[in-house]
Amino acid sequence: TARAQSEREERERQRAGPKNNLQRQQHGGYDSKHDRFRRIGDKRVVEDDEKNDKDSNTGKRRRRSNDHKEAPLEVAPPVDPKANASPNSAAEKPNKVKADFGLSGALANDTQTGNVYNGVTLKFSEPPEARIPNTRWRLYVFRKKSLQSASSSDPNNKDDGLIDTYHISRQSAYLFGRDRKVADIPVDHSSLSKQHAVLQYRALPSKQEHIGAPAKLQCKPYLMDLESTNGTFINGSRLEGARYYELRRGDVITLGASSREYVLLTEQSAKTGI
Repeated sequence: TARAQSEREERERQRAGPKNNLQRQQHGGYDSKHDRFRRIGDKRVVEDDEKNDKDSNTGKRRRRSNDHKEAPLEVAPPVDPKANASPNSAAEKPNKVKADFGLSGALANDTQTGNVYNGVTLKFSEPPEARIPNTRWRLYVFRKKSLQSASSSDPNNKDDGLIDTYHISRQSAYLFGRDRKVADIPVDHSSLSKQHAVLQYRALPSKQEHIGAPAKLQCKPYLMDLESTNGTFINGSRLEGARYYELRRGDVITLGASSREYVLLTEQSAKTGI
């Protein structure tokens, strides 16, 4: 009958449908009116969505997420702090200076607490062990030409070359120099400095006679050159600047190119000739 024939044709069409759909996929996609998808180029789009791509109000096509490739991320360039620095930034942030713990000389120039005498800054400071000696030391000044042994010379005889005698046991230090404001033993030779050398008494522990014995302080004279230009000499040997050298009885002190010689003796040795 006609109904049976139509049912048979419908079954044949259903059996042939998948094969035809496979052929359509190989030749460009689905274009059956019953299929919702079709291919345009390499993109698979939905027909219903394509129809609604245009906004009903503006008529412009709406951007879809798959219509364009994602743009690469932009990295901001590094900021140069000097480019935006103001001209006054250098003044606002001065360069850091390292701490200087050296001697500035400000304390020495202070007239109240510094080492200043008669308005003149001294080149030396007395050490803590400075003492006034109990021994009566003498300093005999001779000329080089007529220098004789101080033990055999008579201080009252003016023909033996003796120029002057200094009693140097009344204070703890005696300064040699051309500056008479501060010099205890003034000198006039042009080769000498204003503050040339200093004779300093120091009380230091003596050597122990045996182990366990108490150390005794012994006050002795020392000589220090104050970094003079032409130097200070003991028995012809030049001293290093700013260093104490122990003096012994009978030592001869000379300063620079001066012709005067200073012989160190005690009061007893000058009288007895020993």
